[in-house]
Amino acid sequence: MIDSKSVVSQVQALQVIIHNLLAEAAIIEKLPPIWRDFKNYLNHKHKEITVEDIIVRLRIEEDNKAAERRSKGNSTINEAHIVENNQNNSKKRKKAEQESHQPKKKFKGKCFNCGKMVHKSTNCRAP
Repeated sequence: MIDSKSVVSQVQALQVIIHNLLAEAAIIEKLPPIWRDFKNYLNHKHKEITVEDIIVRLRIEEDNKAAERRSKGNSTINEAHIVENNQNNSKKRKKAEQESHQPKKKFKGKCFNCGKMVHKSTNCRAP
């Protein structure tokens, strides 16, 4: 604080500065997790940045991310077709078909709960 200026005017000036800093920090902090790199860039920026500058930079970054998504969008469709035609899926399907035609094997052994040969302990009615 300076003696030549009134304390009230200095406090008001500090309030404006603090309000701007809090607004900037709130905007940066509320960005989604996918914007983590951009968030780190803004947090570690040495030059003072205003709310208007943040808004402009966010618009630019959002346009860049949208263009990136559009360019990746076509390649993900092709990759999806490759995955569908993968041989592993056909092998799994054949194995499932073979297993479905075989009858289930009956339990051969004693129940650990009651000692009878008819069922497992998981199906036992004895206490």
